[in-house]
Amino acid sequence: MGIPGHILARMNRLDALKLVVAQAQRGELVFATSVTLASRIHSALSDPDIHVAAATRLLQSEPLLAARCVAMANSAAYQRSGPPITDVGSAVSRLGLRTVTTLAEALIVRQMAGAPKDPAQQAVVAHLWEHTAHVASLSRLIARRITRLDPETALFAGLVHEVGNFYLLSRSAEFPALLAGEHEPEEEEFDIAINRAVVERLALPQSIVEALEVVWMGYVASPCVSLGDTVALAKALAPVESPFVKLQNSRQIAPFDMMIGDDMLTGILQDSKDEVDSLTRALTL
Repeated sequence: MGIPGHILARMNRLDALKLVVAQAQRGELVFATSVTLASRIHSALSDPDIHVAAATRLLQSEPLLAARCVAMANSAAYQRSGPPITDVGSAVSRLGLRTVTTLAEALIVRQMAGAPKDPAQQAVVAHLWEHTAHVASLSRLIARRITRLDPETALFAGLVHEVGNFYLLSRSAEFPALLAGEHEPEEEEFDIAINRAVVERLALPQSIVEALEVVWMGYVASPCVSLGDTVALAKALAPVESPFVKLQNSRQIAPFDMMIGDDMLTGILQDSKDEVDSLTRALTL
């Protein structure tokens, strides 16, 4: 039975957040139908024995995913030489099944917000995904050039770091207060709790979960060495801020010049601007 409208109307954001978190912790997570389809594609792509031809057919069944694969394959991050790619099969061959599977996982995150009818909710979804794409692209760059970690793992961690907020957006039609008012400090524990519940449901690897915990705490370490540090730094550097910024003034972010040297960081970002920008565009199709 749903919650009466007059009760929903009196809820503030903290009340709504507590209720959604309580439901999630009981295992009552409600996902859009599109997430189920994307999850099936992801499961099939995760099969170590799948062939490129079979993967290509799967991607062609999901136009958005197919378009993102082709766009990513043509981005400066992956296109080293040769003519532009114009078909899904060639894109899969260039990217590799691991990166294509990461794209399928990204689609799950993006579609978790559902398809809100309200223009204001649509704007928040688009804003959050734009922030996510910037963080993912920067995470890949920082891993490759600074922390010397696996770039594709960093890309994936960046893509899923706001997964709880995408889920909250899917519930905002039912609980409008989730998008109302300022984000208060006492909400932080519930925001982290919803992230944990969704991540547990998605059965993400423990190494990714540990990295995300660092990001959710909003702390950027100096020096920046771990996967969590990598994504947290990318989040701090992202030119588009999350619409769900919390405790921004009290974040313990070390000065960037103390982390790796200001000139070095600035130089890396400038040298790789085209790479980051093209990958971000590919992810935000």
